[in-house]
Amino acid sequence: MTNTFDVLIVGGGVSGMSCALVLGSAKNKPFASKKKIGIFTHQKSSALQEAVFNNAYGISPGKLGSELLVESKTHLSETYPHIIQIPEEKVLKIHGEYPNFTVTSNKNTYKTQYIIVGIGSANTFDIEGLNQFVVPHQKALAEKQRIQLRNIDHKVIEGIYVIGTLAGCRSQLTIAAGSGAAVATDLLTIWNEGIPVQVHDSNKK
Repeated sequence: MTNTFDVLIVGGGVSGMSCALVLGSAKNKPFASKKKIGIFTHQKSSALQEAVFNNAYGISPGKLGSELLVESKTHLSETYPHIIQIPEEKVLKIHGEYPNFTVTSNKNTYKTQYIIVGIGSANTFDIEGLNQFVVPHQKALAEKQRIQLRNIDHKVIEGIYVIGTLAGCRSQLTIAAGSGAAVATDLLTIWNEGIPVQVHDSNKK
């Protein structure tokens, strides 16, 4: 496969997978049907690894976060197989400017027009090309030393978006999922020449 994409999502946790699912669901829209979408699903350090969910809408009580990490990848591959999952690669560097970004992982180099970053708010964040946007997290306890990327409505700079806790959201599954979905619809709206987009499936007769 060629390593050139329309959008690359960095992070296979809640916000990243939510973003990928919404983008994937637009596959039959004329403005999205030919877009090449990829997601880095490397998530060994995800906060989901130790989570148990009893208060998340649509998720059965007692569901383990570690199970969601696996199930979400399967959901994405089975329902929207055109979304390219890139496992076992960690993004190290981003450089360039819209619409010509280069994303370098520990194994490969990719070209993309858009980048969506959602890899959590730990202060170990270290992606060359984004470190200048790091600020203290505005909605986390100071003693946790969480960080976020400076952004306006998820937009860091032209062509780069941040989602989930790294965008400054509180650490709740449903908030992170909504953040990823919101940016997906923002990008779909851009692809649709600025006409607002929502993507719904229906069993209405």
